[in-house]
Amino acid sequence: MTTAEEAAWVRLIAVTELLPGALDAQLLRDARLTHFEYRVLMVLADSPNLTSRMTRLASQTNATLPRLSHVVRRLEERSLVERFPCPEDRRATNARLTDAGLALFAEAGPGHIEAVRALVIDALSPEQLEQLYAIGGALLERLDPEGRMTATACRPALAGEPASVAPASPAA
Repeated sequence: MTTAEEAAWVRLIAVTELLPGALDAQLLRDARLTHFEYRVLMVLADSPNLTSRMTRLASQTNATLPRLSHVVRRLEERSLVERFPCPEDRRATNARLTDAGLALFAEAGPGHIEAVRALVIDALSPEQLEQLYAIGGALLERLDPEGRMTATACRPALAGEPASVAPASPAA
């Protein structure tokens, strides 16, 4: 690697190692949730009827089914999520956000957004934010060439609107 390539690589590795811990620390302190658990609650909160098939939930949280199943089991133990057979396909399992899970998600949201802004968004200019989006897209094309993870399909909105995500396929 060139000196510039190595410097860029070392910084990327540092960010990918430090950011998850910083997000976990804030969420664990404020809501007794890891960042991944918060992401699961967020996807369910944004799902129709607060419900998603586990396969779709795995895609939207960029997780494997075994990892997701383990985390959903922990969330079930806290009565934040419940699992049940999918009525349309008995071979599939659905996860649903409970009232307690929705309340915790709503309570944790403002602090989490504040942390994301403080750690990432506010550190970047609008141009750098666009570059970050483009860099993430270029890397995801290599890491997820089939576009299985929802982050691969994420698109920015116009004029400061929230980012959008392409809908998952009905079979997910």
